[in-house]
Amino acid sequence: MKLQKIIAPALAALLASAALPGLANATVTVLGWPGGSEETALRGTVDAYNKTAADADKVELLFFNRDGFYDKLQADMAAGSSAFDINLVATYSIGRYAPYMEPVDLGPDAAKVFGDSVLKTMQFDGKQYGVPTDLSLHFMYYRKDLIDALLKDDAAKKTYSELAKKVLGKDLQPKDPDSWTWDDWAATALYFSKQANPDSPVRYGTVLQMKNLLFNMMVFQSLPRSYGGDWMDASGNVTVDSDAYKTGLQLYKTLYDAGASPKDSLSYEYPETNAAFAAGQAATALQWNAAAADLTNAEKSPAVAGVTGIVAPPAGPNGRADHIHGLGLGINKNAKNKEGAVKFLKWLATEDAALTYARGGGSPALTPEVVAKIASERPDLVKLGEFASKYGYVMNGATSANALSVYELQAKEFTGYWSGQQSLEDALAHTKAGMQDLLKK
Repeated sequence: MKLQKIIAPALAALLASAALPGLANATVTVLGWPGGSEETALRGTVDAYNKTAADADKVELLFFNRDGFYDKLQADMAAGSSAFDINLVATYSIGRYAPYMEPVDLGPDAAKVFGDSVLKTMQFDGKQYGVPTDLSLHFMYYRKDLIDALLKDDAAKKTYSELAKKVLGKDLQPKDPDSWTWDDWAATALYFSKQANPDSPVRYGTVLQMKNLLFNMMVFQSLPRSYGGDWMDASGNVTVDSDAYKTGLQLYKTLYDAGASPKDSLSYEYPETNAAFAAGQAATALQWNAAAADLTNAEKSPAVAGVTGIVAPPAGPNGRADHIHGLGLGINKNAKNKEGAVKFLKWLATEDAALTYARGGGSPALTPEVVAKIASERPDLVKLGEFASKYGYVMNGATSANALSVYELQAKEFTGYWSGQQSLEDALAHTKAGMQDLLKK
């Protein structure tokens, strides 16, 4: 009996430890985005954190499959899963997951690392739901050789101005791309289009992404945004039927009808735009920042790599605007170790952690002061951080539970207008009605 009393507790303790492997070394579980640079960067950053963290705060990683990731995540969170303390969240899905998450205070230094506009990509209803880890926005890519030649040729300048007056009704002269308004970009796109200017050295002035696809709306909407456009006003009224949206939609259609973009642009998205620009067929392209790695790579894009310039999207009356959305990490409401989760997220929002993540291959948008410390290693992050800090925005309502459905609605209606299947007035009326239903409180 005495021997049993001694052995039983020891055996129970042994079985408990065997049933929970890693408990002593990792008590904060993080569910991350699987595959690609995001996983690689997160693994390296967690390794760095675990080297100095107390045993009770150490982190272990968990990854689902990519297929059906967001649906599985929502189902697990709605069911009250505590399998992870920290979970992945995206700007356009925060509203979907917010009911199952807890806001987090990242501390005052987070704004110094990321900037307010980037932090807003992880906010919903005025509360911070995560640390922004990877950011996506848009660059205006252009052919430096073509623009330089245009600016030095008086005869070319004359043709440029004549086209701008004829098609756009504007008196314009060629400018450096970093000073472009949307009208300047449009005039440039017309000049470098064979259909509008038979003497153009390339076939198209630009490559518009006009396919009925929600992500194309993210590319497009910086145009109306720079004219003051938004999804809703401060009172929650849908404002998509504004002059700003009318101007943007009409400008796209004007360029498409004039042949400044390929006729099959109505089926174009990211890969088609990249292919056309990389082949040397277009003078400009408003495209995701992720394309920079390919378009400036001599092996992948030999025709344009050495002559591709990058600036922020053109300006409207309200200045420049650049759509941003990001991936981040936030706290599961049913987390087993919320205290440890908060410690890790606050550390992840520090300068040292952000730089570690960037060196690991991630794409965080950092303030100029912080990104300068990694500029030689990651020059692409310099423009990413600069543009996000200066021009980044999130539409009012774009983090709601139905944000993706709003983008899908816009894609359907706007493509219908661009393709000539419905009028501008009908497209905006249908969009407004649908958004009112999707965004109602």
